[in-house]
Amino acid sequence: MLSAEDIQLIVTSGEGYNAEFKVAVPSKVRELTEEVCAFANAAGGVLLLGVDDHNQIKGIHIDNAKRSAIQNSISEISPTLYCTLSIVEVEGKNIGVIEVPSGPEKPYIFSGAIFIRLGPNSQKLTTAEEMRGFFQQSGKIYFDESPCRDFDAANEIDKTNAAIFKEMAHLSTTVPDFQVYNNLKLFTNEGFIKSGAVLFFGKMPETYFEKAIIRCVAFADTNKRYIIDDKPFGGPLYAQYLKAIQWLREKLDVRYDIEGQGSGPRNEFWEIPETVFKEAIINSLSHRDYYDKGAVTTIELFTDRIEISNPGGLVSAISPADFGKRSHSRNPLLFGLFAKMHLVEQIGSGINRMNESMKAANLPAPQYSTEGMFTVTFIRPRKTVEKTVEKTVEKTSEEKIITLIQSNAKTKTKEMMEETGLTRRGVEYLLNKLKENGTIKRIGPDKGGYWQLTNQE
Repeated sequence: MLSAEDIQLIVTSGEGYNAEFKVAVPSKVRELTEEVCAFANAAGGVLLLGVDDHNQIKGIHIDNAKRSAIQNSISEISPTLYCTLSIVEVEGKNIGVIEVPSGPEKPYIFSGAIFIRLGPNSQKLTTAEEMRGFFQQSGKIYFDESPCRDFDAANEIDKTNAAIFKEMAHLSTTVPDFQVYNNLKLFTNEGFIKSGAVLFFGKMPETYFEKAIIRCVAFADTNKRYIIDDKPFGGPLYAQYLKAIQWLREKLDVRYDIEGQGSGPRNEFWEIPETVFKEAIINSLSHRDYYDKGAVTTIELFTDRIEISNPGGLVSAISPADFGKRSHSRNPLLFGLFAKMHLVEQIGSGINRMNESMKAANLPAPQYSTEGMFTVTFIRPRKTVEKTVEKTVEKTSEEKIITLIQSNAKTKTKEMMEETGLTRRGVEYLLNKLKENGTIKRIGPDKGGYWQLTNQE
């Protein structure tokens, strides 16, 4: 049974995948039962009565007639679900508490319908495709709900990431991490930490899920012939997001504007709005198919476009006609944790926000491919295409290579790779470019020869 302290913590962190608030008992008690059914079909959760939408504890009076009506309504869920209504005093006020377990006999049905939890909302499945998708997911269990039996939660949790989560979820720093994890239902009934929690809070989740990384690749042209940068980013999912955004910031055309007389905040103006990358990357991490062990989430930078690809196309519950209008989370626990950090908003609205952001920037609408891999393509502004790689990568890398040759004519490709941070193919591309424009030339064979700057002849 939840304590008053537990309830205060849940109220502070707000509604989400595992929590729903009602300021009063609805006139139609079945509305509560629908929420209970949805929690049972997901990871479980808690329904608090006497708390408003602004996370304020108002208190509630539930007489015997209302209590009986609630319990009788819950008893109509099939198969039988065991959960009861209790009253807990919090801050001198009575709060109704219905703790709902994750049902072991999914799906649970109420009044002939299936209700599921999507992020912070409950949804009734109304089409055959939606129901088929739910049954398929239930059959193999949501990946993020499955246990990670070998993970040592005491030693492998990233404490810094956990602190960031609490701050962004508006949770007190004094609340023990373990209590937060328990209230977020991050452990199975058997006591194992869930795979979603490992992905979100583990120091190195890629140790357990090899492909759970973001790979960022920059190409020298509009094709994949020359790779000039290739960085894999692991760690907790939020850290992966931050690293990927920083990588893009360094590669794209970003200008800065200082407000006032130099003392104001620095505004960034990206060639493509940063918000579209936030939406695309967070949604990729939330919705990717982690059961697919053959691919990783990738961000590919070309001179004319950026492609963000993710294992797993549309879930079967979403038809092409519903794309961008409805959503069915492949990993509801992960989506709920990102929602707690206020990094995702109303479910199903991310596509519209990306479309609107590109339109507002007078850029072409994103292009989507949903077969097998989910890929979104952003077309870069024409005015930046010619200068981006050359300006942000090649120029400084060329200078570094020339400096190395000046100091040591026999400098090796490996040393150039270390100095520039480029791949071997990236260095070879720049060497060919410098040779073609007459800046350097090779004297002698590849082995045993040396480089010469043409101005040193």
